[in-house]
Amino acid sequence: MTDGPPGERLLHRATLEPVGLLREASNVTLLVDLVEPDGSPAGRAVYKPVRGERPLADFPPGTLAAREVAAYLVSELGGWGLVPATVLRDGPLGPGSVQLWMETEEDGVPAGGLVDVVTPEQVATDGWLPVVAAQDEEGRPLVVVHADHPRLRSLAVLDVVLDNADRKAAHVGLVGERLWGFDHGLSFNAVPKLRTVLWGWAGEDLGEVELERVRRVLEGLGSGDSGLDGLLSAAELVSLRVRLEELLVDPRLPVPPEGRYPLPWPLW
Repeated sequence: MTDGPPGERLLHRATLEPVGLLREASNVTLLVDLVEPDGSPAGRAVYKPVRGERPLADFPPGTLAAREVAAYLVSELGGWGLVPATVLRDGPLGPGSVQLWMETEEDGVPAGGLVDVVTPEQVATDGWLPVVAAQDEEGRPLVVVHADHPRLRSLAVLDVVLDNADRKAAHVGLVGERLWGFDHGLSFNAVPKLRTVLWGWAGEDLGEVELERVRRVLEGLGSGDSGLDGLLSAAELVSLRVRLEELLVDPRLPVPPEGRYPLPWPLW
């Protein structure tokens, strides 16, 4: 492949050399070295082979890798730039998604300090937005919170567009000042399934910047240049279009649904 951004071109042309298995992942996920055709190292990537996907009751089998790629394409089409370059290609274990590896900050704090558990008193003083009440081992009240961070808010909007059913704290990372979202295999279901730890902006207006991003994706779908054909089913593409159109009619971040569980499990 010669077309596309540099990250995509690298992922298509490089040889994938397995480094190790990421054991915390629920599906087979390998960290791989990217090696240029001339033998020079070119960084690392995360490779998720289709054959390693665990069967799920609510997502068609063998489709998670394609959804990872679709999430990247929508992020780029709208101008969010929140998903690392991701492609669908063959690898050591057959076809799968390959995503550039981002070495996120590892300071022992979930999501680089963007998602945490604090006392009720800290919510008001430290700029946190509450998500859900909790308790410690002794029954003392705690609150699961996330930071009031502008790029994190943009990620919350992108998740609405993707209908992301699995926005855990561990699926957010910081590389310096750059925020990234990962693990979008459980997205784009034809049935609403948004589950996220980023409910702190529920009910707020999207704002014109986010609305323009929504418009761009809708225009891309209309022009046929989105690249999503073949990655998502016809029903899933219709559902995506409906979500975009609904956001333009009612440009607010949704509130947690009452008829189903609105959080991922586990939260981290």
